[in-house]
Amino acid sequence: MGNCCTIPSSSSSSEKKKAKGNNKNKQNPFFGNDYVVNSGSGYIDHKLVVLKEPTGRDISAHYDLGRELGRGEFGITYLCTDVNTDEKLACKSISKKKLRTAVDIEDVRREVEIMKHLPHHPNIVSLRATYEDDNAVHIVMELCEGGELFDRIVARGHYTERAAAAVMRTIVEVVQMCHKHGVMHRDLKPENFLFGNKKETAPLKAIDFGLSVFFKPGERFNEIVGSPYYMAPEVLKRNYGPEVDVWSAGVILYILLCGVPPFWAETEQGVAQAIIRSVIDFKRDPWPKVSDNAKDLVKKMLNPDPKLRLTAQQVLGHPWLQNAKKAPNVSLGETVKARLKQFSVMNKLKKRALRVVAEHLSVEEVAGIKEAFDMMDTTRRGKINLEELRIGLQKIGQQIPDADLQILMEAADVDGDGSLNYGEFVAVSVHLKKMGNDEHIHKAFAFFDQNQSGYIEIEELREALNDEVDTCSEDVINAIMHDVDTDKDGRISYEEFATMMKAGTDWRKASRQYSRERFNSLSLKLMRDGSLQVAS
Repeated sequence: MGNCCTIPSSSSSSEKKKAKGNNKNKQNPFFGNDYVVNSGSGYIDHKLVVLKEPTGRDISAHYDLGRELGRGEFGITYLCTDVNTDEKLACKSISKKKLRTAVDIEDVRREVEIMKHLPHHPNIVSLRATYEDDNAVHIVMELCEGGELFDRIVARGHYTERAAAAVMRTIVEVVQMCHKHGVMHRDLKPENFLFGNKKETAPLKAIDFGLSVFFKPGERFNEIVGSPYYMAPEVLKRNYGPEVDVWSAGVILYILLCGVPPFWAETEQGVAQAIIRSVIDFKRDPWPKVSDNAKDLVKKMLNPDPKLRLTAQQVLGHPWLQNAKKAPNVSLGETVKARLKQFSVMNKLKKRALRVVAEHLSVEEVAGIKEAFDMMDTTRRGKINLEELRIGLQKIGQQIPDADLQILMEAADVDGDGSLNYGEFVAVSVHLKKMGNDEHIHKAFAFFDQNQSGYIEIEELREALNDEVDTCSEDVINAIMHDVDTDKDGRISYEEFATMMKAGTDWRKASRQYSRERFNSLSLKLMRDGSLQVAS
């Protein structure tokens, strides 16, 4: 983190120099200079203004907020009722105390601007209103109560290639609409698509634009964001454009057809290496029974060269989608359904655990990081160079070999000026903390292990997940236990839990800074090993 505005590779050198310069005298883009973000305490002055043109200040005058529907890193989504029409909607309320940095603030502002910018589309969740008071930002949206994509597929008794084609057409139409209006999504994955209602004919809708950005033709980006499974190789190379969305959609198509991701490994580094290799397996079941047209489309969407990859428009013109209603209507088999269910279920467990991790990146912890930063910043210039970092880490008992420290420094130094600002230092601190003792995973495990027995038992699992999965669905709970409990003793040990958490985890949900720093580190390591070529 630490880069409020990601500088595209095409930026002029003078623009880059401006971005790298000292910002102390620069006017704050979010509010007057009289009010500043206090990153150390996590507290932001109540006069902070996030949105450019909110609908109003008092949401209660127009909407009643009901039960909680979901919870993310920054906000809580509530069932929301229009007091005049009784229409049921969803409201994401984001506490300003959670917006610790200018990057966080800009993310919220940009998400709203993008939702306002995109025209009405039957497969994109519509924005109804925005409110901002002293304490929170409230985003009122269309309610999607039909459940997640994979859950709907698993619930069906019959899943076919034709059904996968219908889903893929919808997803790529959303991508095409975004690209046509200068928006790159950057975080396409099944969890970001919900059905509008519980009817069989319900529309599938894209719901999350939190990592989306505006782009211009030819503009290149270098910020590493997204979810590991769905990340295109050029994202790891830190030189990409809107083609990354077609890659992510291609990953979803592969999963829809066989039930597992095309690039998978037990560790984040393994996932990154698999993405770079880009070897697609068409041998496992059920690929022998999948049509050649479907396999051809997968290969063309997952071409590692973005210049040769199909555009969204070309994907929609591909014979497999042009003849979607004629695609084979033969069941892809119970194996695929079982795999999709497992994939969906594991995401739910990780999501719940990562929420605990996010909640434990406390105000006190961030304050401690700020203290350490101030201690190392001996010149009081708001930046730390490599030598200051080395000396500072030694003072607090962190002995890091010089070679590793250099890699860590380069990975976190997003703006490339040879030193770390406070935001970039937070990324290093969180990474070192996790490397040192897995403290956050221990906290997440303790959340599930209510009776402190040292194991997560099935009853504790059921209780902890009651807001993530249908508690009536015993087979879902049993599937989690079956997959995580590798020694088959009927309970989950800490070691089994930690292994599950580290297998290709989407750490952005817990700490966006950590995710970016971690994948930067991985991409640098891959470059050092010679398995990743730096994009020109």
